[in-house]
Amino acid sequence: MKVLFKSLGIAGLASAVTLSGCKHQPAKEDAVEQPTKNIQVSAVHVQSVDDSLNLPGRVEADPDKLVHIYAPLSGRLLNMTLVPGQEVRKGQVVATLQSGDVAQARSDFEKAKIETIRADHALERGKLLASHEVMSQSDLQELQATDESAHAEQERARQRVHELGFSENGTSDIAPVTSPITGTVLDIGTASGEMQRSLETTNGIATVANLDQVWVTGDVYEQDLHRIHLHDAVTISFSAYPGQSFTGTVANVGDSFDPSTHAVKVRVVLSNPGHKLKPSMFATLKVAQPVQQKIMLPVAAVLHDGDQTVVYVPSGDGKYVTHPVTVGATTGDHIEITSGLKDGDQVVTQGAAFLREPSGD
Repeated sequence: MKVLFKSLGIAGLASAVTLSGCKHQPAKEDAVEQPTKNIQVSAVHVQSVDDSLNLPGRVEADPDKLVHIYAPLSGRLLNMTLVPGQEVRKGQVVATLQSGDVAQARSDFEKAKIETIRADHALERGKLLASHEVMSQSDLQELQATDESAHAEQERARQRVHELGFSENGTSDIAPVTSPITGTVLDIGTASGEMQRSLETTNGIATVANLDQVWVTGDVYEQDLHRIHLHDAVTISFSAYPGQSFTGTVANVGDSFDPSTHAVKVRVVLSNPGHKLKPSMFATLKVAQPVQQKIMLPVAAVLHDGDQTVVYVPSGDGKYVTHPVTVGATTGDHIEITSGLKDGDQVVTQGAAFLREPSGD
């Protein structure tokens, strides 16, 4: 009996060891099934997608309504009164210029006037001599030509004084500098006391633009160029005015690519009451596109398997298999499926990456 108990004890011990081993087996099965807890399967459906095109852009002044003010003649700039952002009227004096050109022009006129008087007297004397046959007709004609040339030179000198904005009978050498348009001062290129060279300077005194109407230009890249057309509706937003939008239409699509950005400029013209829109202000242009019917999946649901793009679909026996698809454009965190799936198909939309891992022996 003692031997029997010992056998039973050994058998019991063996059974205990066996049972102890069985307790670890379910843990192994749990490890295999653990990834499936993070898997979500959903039915895909065709949905309406707003495929509008968003373009980065900025505000620009209309070049046809922008002028650079330059000194009309050489001299020293005086009484500069402009500041950026200032509104000016057409014909408003924005500075004065003291110029030696005026004195030179008046001097040239006075010399021409003296030569004209002298030529007139010579001609009168020549006519008197010719009437008494003391002077030949050829000499008289020469005096007439000289007199006409003197009058022409005097008139040229007079016009030069007038072009500078002065009267030939005045004495002042101070010239006013005026704004040729009504608008806003965008920038200043000089300061009071600086010398101006009217034919040599590259920097203007100031830049003035009429901002009642502005351009908003956006950059459209090569892959999206076919989606932009004249008169397309555009909604424009500015970070300076959150929650507010402006509407317009495409007025122009550029004919060449910018070599630095490899983008084509798209222009929208906007009215600008109150001049809220400032040159160089950043903008986002949303170009309307027809609403399209598409199948969209989360980007994480689409995997790359070698040279194929695949999704995981349930196989019906509690397992999952790969299914090839073709993808299109990505919008946010979703990607378009152009082929491979149809409305109602079941697809792993969450946790697909876990299924790529080996599931064990």
